[in-house]
Amino acid sequence: MVSFEEARRIILENVQPVGTERIHLLEATGRVLSEDVAAPWDMPLWDNSAMDGYAVRHQDCVTIPCKLRVTGFLPAGAKADGVIVEPGCAVRIMTGAPVPAGCDAVVPVEETDNGQLEVTLLEPVTKGQHFRFRAEDVSAGVVFVRNETVVRPPEVNMLAGFGMALVPVYRRPTVAILSTGDELVELGQTPGPGEIVNSNTLSLAAAVRECGCIPRIIGIARDNRESHLEKLHEGLKADVLITSAGVSAGDCDLVRDILEELGARQMFWKVGIKPGGPTAFALHGTTPVFSLPGNPVSTMITFEEFVRPALLKMQGYQRVLRPLFKAVLKEELKKKPGKVQIVRLRLEKEAGRWLATSAGNQQTAILKTMVDAQAIAVLPAESTSFAAGDEVDVHFYGNHIELE
Repeated sequence: MVSFEEARRIILENVQPVGTERIHLLEATGRVLSEDVAAPWDMPLWDNSAMDGYAVRHQDCVTIPCKLRVTGFLPAGAKADGVIVEPGCAVRIMTGAPVPAGCDAVVPVEETDNGQLEVTLLEPVTKGQHFRFRAEDVSAGVVFVRNETVVRPPEVNMLAGFGMALVPVYRRPTVAILSTGDELVELGQTPGPGEIVNSNTLSLAAAVRECGCIPRIIGIARDNRESHLEKLHEGLKADVLITSAGVSAGDCDLVRDILEELGARQMFWKVGIKPGGPTAFALHGTTPVFSLPGNPVSTMITFEEFVRPALLKMQGYQRVLRPLFKAVLKEELKKKPGKVQIVRLRLEKEAGRWLATSAGNQQTAILKTMVDAQAIAVLPAESTSFAAGDEVDVHFYGNHIELE
């Protein structure tokens, strides 16, 4: 048996990004760049106006108010070729238009009488005011987004500004999902005596999709060698394989033996964690295989703590663990020593502090407690009890938390 921390270390040391691809810029939001990206040209490409107003020579505006003759008009998109601001004159200009020759300041229209043939300036003028200078944002050749950057709308805006329709990103892994057991029936079938709906497959597929990967459901392996061989062989064609159930030590728990027969190398089996102790991790070549317990609560907990970080790393993310923060218990928590315990919690905020209460019955058969949980406490292996008022390390559970 390995510790919770050792299991995570082994997993994260043995997974790497699965490759790269170039995709359309609009599809890149939330993806991780796989290369540094340099500016192909200066941004902006020319000196231009930051305001709607008048292009002037600051030396003509020493005495305020002052009156200047309006000799031209430059809208956004116009060329400034041949347009000159002569002494004692001004050119009407719009935001984004190139500044004309002779101009060294722009006066916002709000600081004038908005004259058409003549304009009166009402506020002092400073050289260079309301200019956007060529290359003041980014110079040509400068890297403006780095490898391993997560693409957000600001990155999309800048990449688009440089005309980059295709961008290099890490590929999203394809994740095969297999449940095992003769007792399982698929969604849409009414379970008979001794049967249950195969909910784990859909839960895992949803979790895989939530962290950005591509789920591929490959069905149910029945409790015999032939079915396991067929389904596991198929699952190993994906970038990642996740199985649920069949990983303990019972007569029908065939997953680990069949994986070994197919050439997988077991990295660990059993983790000092509750729930989720019988979790196993193997490598088939470089393909990671996560064998999770079949109890739905244990399946989701072990996915959250072990599989999710690995899938994020395989997509190029650098921060793969949810950040821990302190929450104050509103009630006592007890546990047995020897294993890390994962406790499902509800949160509320009071006077700037997070307060935590149990989300309900912590038995692994109680799925409703997962539904009600907003956070997870990671209780150290050596601890036995926490009193009301104690602080514990917690992390949010799920990607859409509403606590207000």
